[in-house]
Amino acid sequence: METKQLVTFKTAAESLNFTKTAKTLKFAQSSVTAQIKALEKELDTPLFERLGKRLYLTEAGHQFKKYTDQMLALTEEAQMVTRGLEEPSGTLVIGAQESQCTYRLPTILRSFKDQFPQVKLIFKPAHSDEKAKEQLINGTLDIAFIMDVFRPKDPLNVETLLEDNMKLVSAPDHPLHKKAEILPPDLEDETLLLTETGCSYRTILEDSLRKADIHPTNKFEFVSIEAIKQCVIAGLGVAILPEMVVEKDIQEGRIKELNWKADTPTFYTQIAWHKDKFMTIPLEAFIDLTRKILQTS
Repeated sequence: METKQLVTFKTAAESLNFTKTAKTLKFAQSSVTAQIKALEKELDTPLFERLGKRLYLTEAGHQFKKYTDQMLALTEEAQMVTRGLEEPSGTLVIGAQESQCTYRLPTILRSFKDQFPQVKLIFKPAHSDEKAKEQLINGTLDIAFIMDVFRPKDPLNVETLLEDNMKLVSAPDHPLHKKAEILPPDLEDETLLLTETGCSYRTILEDSLRKADIHPTNKFEFVSIEAIKQCVIAGLGVAILPEMVVEKDIQEGRIKELNWKADTPTFYTQIAWHKDKFMTIPLEAFIDLTRKILQTS
């Protein structure tokens, strides 16, 4: 099998669309089809199947995708070494929630780019931890930052970096600040400012309310955490957000923490990658750098 065929298969496996694959690689669609058929003939098994108008990977295709990623990464690293390049190159695709991108990653990225200026970094939003894990498993992400409770049996390599405190917050003049402590029933008639369904911040709040049989009906949903914070400041409702997002605003008096007394799990910032991922020099360096910066910050 040729490297060109592996690149074509990898692209098709990620897009699940031969037309898009041809456009991305600037091939004729017939060339894409021919390369895939040649691979399937060599492997003596189908890699794709069509159900209606949709294209899917077969089980063999899923397995071959893992080896394709490793072979292409190893080929790229071998080319780098044999050409005598002093600086590693390539691409890392990173998934992260907005809060991580805004408040934690800039320091890591600055240090990483100083060490690996030729490595291209691509960021994809990870609005939910489950979605990020799916993308790690199917190979569309190389690595992801997730915020979750500790799950020791996770099928991925998941490394806990630090504990995250969550804060229930509102505007300083909100009536709830008259209460010494806030319990789930106190939020029944409040407007909740929430992230998208599946986001860990939203899940822990809704789970706490559900356990107490509290079902607020006034909810605003946002894509952006920064938008939620601005709405809190404007007095539109209450929100539960990571301490790193609201710490400065609390110190400067724009937001005030409510004394939330519900039973909520401990959350952690974690870094995750596929257990079968081929560890390139830049990928290993990124993980090591992240450990050093976050665990000593």
